[in-house]
Amino acid sequence: MRSLLLMLLPFTAAAQPALIPQPQEVVWGKGSCLPTGYKALLPMDAAFEKEGKKLLALFPHAGVQQVSRGGYLAIRRGPTKPEGYTLSVHRDSIVITAADAAGAFYGIQTLQQLMDGRKDIPACRITDWPAFPWRGYMVDVGRNYQSMSLLKQQIDVMARYKLNIFHFHPTEDVAWRLAIRQYPQLTAPEHMLRQHGKFYSEAEVQALIAYCRERHITFVPEIDMPGHSAAFKRAMKTDMQSDSGLAIVKNILREVVATYDLPYVHIGGDEVHITNPQFLPAVTELLHSLGKKTIGWSPGGNLHQQTIRQLWMRDGAVEKNLQYIDSRHMYLNHIDPLETPVTLFLRKIDAGTLGATLCLWHDRKIAHESDLLQMNAVYPGIPAFAERTWRGGGHNGMLAAIGAPGAVQTKEFSEFESRLMQHRGTYFAGKPFPYAAQSSIVWNLYGPFDNGGQLEKEFTVNTNAAPVLQIVGGTIVLRHWWAPLVTGVLPDPKENTTWYAVTKIWRDKAGTEDFWVGFNNFSRSPATDSPPANEWDEKKSAVWVNGIAVPPPHWKKAGQKGNSEIPLQDEGYESRVPTKVDLQKGWNIIKVKAPVGSFEGRDWQNPVKWMFTFIPAP
Repeated sequence: MRSLLLMLLPFTAAAQPALIPQPQEVVWGKGSCLPTGYKALLPMDAAFEKEGKKLLALFPHAGVQQVSRGGYLAIRRGPTKPEGYTLSVHRDSIVITAADAAGAFYGIQTLQQLMDGRKDIPACRITDWPAFPWRGYMVDVGRNYQSMSLLKQQIDVMARYKLNIFHFHPTEDVAWRLAIRQYPQLTAPEHMLRQHGKFYSEAEVQALIAYCRERHITFVPEIDMPGHSAAFKRAMKTDMQSDSGLAIVKNILREVVATYDLPYVHIGGDEVHITNPQFLPAVTELLHSLGKKTIGWSPGGNLHQQTIRQLWMRDGAVEKNLQYIDSRHMYLNHIDPLETPVTLFLRKIDAGTLGATLCLWHDRKIAHESDLLQMNAVYPGIPAFAERTWRGGGHNGMLAAIGAPGAVQTKEFSEFESRLMQHRGTYFAGKPFPYAAQSSIVWNLYGPFDNGGQLEKEFTVNTNAAPVLQIVGGTIVLRHWWAPLVTGVLPDPKENTTWYAVTKIWRDKAGTEDFWVGFNNFSRSPATDSPPANEWDEKKSAVWVNGIAVPPPHWKKAGQKGNSEIPLQDEGYESRVPTKVDLQKGWNIIKVKAPVGSFEGRDWQNPVKWMFTFIPAP
């Protein structure tokens, strides 16, 4: 009868623990319980023994007992959806019910979030399950090697947020980093263009697989073929699509399948001219005959009907007889850090897909491996992505804006952001987390003013008049560089126009503060040119605080031609020293000038990013 004591209350991050992903159903009870009150872990189904140990680790005062002498812990088998669970917290018991071990594991992750940062555990009943069976995260370690410790750190974050696919991309044009016993020359230092000699041994890959498996994460290796294979060609002195190259690839695949106990092999298949139309059918036939499922990029080569398509461009899940994974506009390296949680949280994933994979492609050479997490919003992004792939929902389209004040999507994101910032303090202290709360910043937008291609031209703005638009956020994308695929804030953007944005900041006393300020957050894939000296960007963008212009940084590589082998340093607001801004007591007026000429960039490496960022640095 304990359930009669529970009350159905609205889920609010301020009143209750901040859970991410938010469970499907939460019923909060009255009162709370001290962890020390639970003394016994009751016997359980053998299938849940590993999860029992994980549960016991949260309660060091408890031990395995046949009967309870006070509060008890239990994991029980029961009818739930796959990977689902129920979690009941009462004063005399904490019970997790699941149909499988993964569900029990996810129940423990939720329980840990209920406990972390609190002295007590709130009474509740949670019924939860994932909306999608495929909730993935991909790392490209071919272009930029990552240490085992950094990989495991990211896998731990995946587990906390209930992601279940680790997509491992170790072969590229830059380097082949997967050890193959038959062909040690593949990982020889002289055949690598970066981080020479850095690769993953068989023992290390086995360790990663085991580390994932302990956390109910499926390890999916990608051997990219026949494209992205210049390192293979350097080492083997033959093209993959040649007869000799295909024979070597088959030997590699046989070794991989025999060495690692894995259900999937990703074969790539994208961004290549197919000269041998039998290549991909031959490798997929081999893998299928060896009992493996295959995945390939779409659009890509001539994939087998049974090969799962991983979407990365415009086309969606259009053929009903195929299976799909969505990765469209889920490349962290192409999304502005402040934009990342926004676009991932708001994104509605097609119900016709298996789910989605969030991808970290940092094509450009790095100076330090921490740059991968500082320049790409990996840790702010994973919780937002996890919320959407676990709960479902979201909004149609690919959106780069939080929304207008009071809009439904704005309220939804604001509530999520509140939980995200609590998680930042609890779980990401000391780790790169390039994000600042932005839901309270409202901009008044005035325009468009026809600048006739004269980007330096100034216009008089009547800020006392009603704005054309109001928009929320610290980064405002006026027109996305992938428009109309991705939507910015302007409903009908025009070339050769200038917009102004105005907001106010209150301070109780005067002082100098750190701000993130920028007008072109570089993607980490194209070899984008560095900004010109003494300018924020090439569009003559500007920002004033109380009528005083904020000077641009002294760029370390001002005016340098883009080069993928030269690491980014200070080009992004998240990776340079914050801008010092003098604020006065009372209201401070921020005015941003954002002009644009043509929407056509000089080349694909230099797209026109019509955007601005102004926000107190975290």
